[in-house]
Amino acid sequence: MSQKIYLVSACLIGINCRYNGGSSRIPELESLVDSGRMIPICPEVLGGLSTPRKACEIVSQDDGSPKVVTKDGIDCSQEFLIGAQKVLKICKVCDVDKVILKANSPSCGCGLIYDGTFSGKLREGNGLTSQLLIENGIEVYNENNWSSSDFI
Repeated sequence: MSQKIYLVSACLIGINCRYNGGSSRIPELESLVDSGRMIPICPEVLGGLSTPRKACEIVSQDDGSPKVVTKDGIDCSQEFLIGAQKVLKICKVCDVDKVILKANSPSCGCGLIYDGTFSGKLREGNGLTSQLLIENGIEVYNENNWSSSDFI
């Protein structure tokens, strides 16, 4: 019987793909990747955005739908949506039912995301990738609330 496969935000295992060109390495996650049980992904890169790139946050449009924009108002929603759809496809192909994604991110944040003012304040909500995965029955964790016992 083969072991379950999971996805993890690439930046959490030291891949320099964050908007600022850096990572948010969590050494404890690397052993899961080294075991072949975690596939690193970056929804923003999968969606066609470069590294580095301008920081983005989610703002609500008049109709309540989310829009992902840079501080100077450039709309990056399409790239974020494409990345989210690609991550969902990977989950389906690999029979993934749990992921560990980067907290607070407009792609990967789950429960809390930046509030759209570029002030560093957080609000309740999910990034576009996390929301899509949750809507499709996939459990989303972040680097603050995952436990190795959840990924056995």
